[in-house]
Amino acid sequence: MNETLKIAIHEQRVSLAEMLSAPLAKLANQCVDVWGSREDMDSILSDGFRSVPYCLFLYALDANGLQITDNVSIGGLLPEHYGRDRSNRPYMHEVVPPWGFLLSDAYLSLRLNRPSLTALQVVRRNNEMLGFIGADFDLRDLPATTGHYEESIDWRQLKGDPSIRGTVFQQNRVESLMDRNMDPACAILEDLITERGLFQAVIHFSSSRATLWFMDDPYRYRIFDHEALSDPDVCLLYPRRPYPDDAAIPQDRISDVLNGMRLLRLADETLYLRSASINIFNGLISLTFSCDGSHYMSWKEFLDKDMSFWAGCVA
Repeated sequence: MNETLKIAIHEQRVSLAEMLSAPLAKLANQCVDVWGSREDMDSILSDGFRSVPYCLFLYALDANGLQITDNVSIGGLLPEHYGRDRSNRPYMHEVVPPWGFLLSDAYLSLRLNRPSLTALQVVRRNNEMLGFIGADFDLRDLPATTGHYEESIDWRQLKGDPSIRGTVFQQNRVESLMDRNMDPACAILEDLITERGLFQAVIHFSSSRATLWFMDDPYRYRIFDHEALSDPDVCLLYPRRPYPDDAAIPQDRISDVLNGMRLLRLADETLYLRSASINIFNGLISLTFSCDGSHYMSWKEFLDKDMSFWAGCVA
């Protein structure tokens, strides 16, 4: 997982922990004096259930992970969970911080196999640990409390299928139908991007096709085969659209990006470009080579790399 994604997840978890720790600590304090009394603890947890935002189930566990209350839910008590051994659940194997509150890593629930997480609050009487107040959450119910996650534009290299990498030097590029018509294909793609609302394209050089997304209908993609990519008449299907002001890639650099992809496709007969993508809004370029290795980078970084760089890092 890349560092930007890790940071975004961490910030989301911190926000959730801040939301949940106080009400669970309050319930833990209320349960101390009646600890061990199933009926009294059920009553306290039922009264406090709505104080724990987005909670699915609320319950108490002894220090060994054995459930000593019913499950409290929005629909009332679920007594069939009393006595349940939760000691082998993933959240019971995480280390509770010294301050006594744990927001677990996400896991798959036993009941519905849904992504879930659990918050645990330690219950103490003086210096004695009595057990935990547990709260289960379905990730569908939890709010996204942080800002919209932005994909990193830092260069990333991902290695692909080892079986392909191991035999890469036993193969050579076979000229595809798109290779034979590279000039019209690039010219058509350039026109569609700069003049007709195409904002993302995945170009499959080896199989002579492109998967395209247009701003007028962004939730559905179009597939252009090699015939469509060699026939300028296809541009008549899409009305002219102003190039978006918020595009990360300048309109006058689209041609340079497509030409850079063409050069990587034809530069070497063994280590060659199989597919590539371009998205004008986040400015990212992706490249997948014959060795099944993939690279992700900003359009600026892509254009700054010369052929000597790719010759040294593709394999």
